[in-house]
Amino acid sequence: MEIIIGLFAMVIVILLLCGLRIEQEYNRSVIFVFGRFTGIKGPGIFWIPPFISSRVSLDMRTRTVDIDAQDTVTRDSVTIRVNAVLYYRVLDPKKAILEVANYKNAIFQASLTVLRNVIGQNNLDEVLKNRDHINTTLQRIVDEITDPWGLKVELVEMKDVEIPGAMQRAMAKEAEAVREKRARIIKAEGEYEASQKLAQAAAEIAVNPYSLELRRMQMITEVGAENNTTTLLMIPSDFVTLAKNLNIKLENEKINLDKIIK
Repeated sequence: MEIIIGLFAMVIVILLLCGLRIEQEYNRSVIFVFGRFTGIKGPGIFWIPPFISSRVSLDMRTRTVDIDAQDTVTRDSVTIRVNAVLYYRVLDPKKAILEVANYKNAIFQASLTVLRNVIGQNNLDEVLKNRDHINTTLQRIVDEITDPWGLKVELVEMKDVEIPGAMQRAMAKEAEAVREKRARIIKAEGEYEASQKLAQAAAEIAVNPYSLELRRMQMITEVGAENNTTTLLMIPSDFVTLAKNLNIKLENEKINLDKIIK
């Protein structure tokens, strides 16, 4: 009798030891008994019925999916190569095992298809300038597709966009033309502002003639600031005005004299 009890106890101990399992903190085990789902175990040590049970271990940490470079046609019929990276993690281990055969391959194929579709709905300029918007759209669509599988898409980022060489040269010419246009506009605006200032200065000089003398003296000071051999002859503006009036007076007298002679 004691031998039977000892054997029975030994069998129980063996069964207990055979059914012990250990999961890491970042893992969960999906348990099946006689092929039916019974629950999720872990982390730590737990026991499942040996010989009649099976388990599938899932990593609950964030994982990455590298989407290889794909030839994609944009809405304006430009062929580009785009690659991206996707970050996701398992939220519901039960759905990840029961609702899809291979959730890793499924999310890769879904992200690949969505990437092509979203790029095809945007022009090349939008792909290059609005990456944040495209990344957000990709994340939202892929997350909606994978939500029934118990997966959570945390981030989608386009890593690189390869443009054909001919298109790169065309874009470079366009950028150069835009910069040249901007430079010409800035130069024209500067000349317009300078003409306005000169007109204001001329009006001020016409109102106050002495300001012209002050400007002339300033110019002389600027020229004399350097060591040079330039000789300056200062003539007051009154002399110029007097000579002009005298010339007019002489012409009038000549006209009157001609009339008398005739």
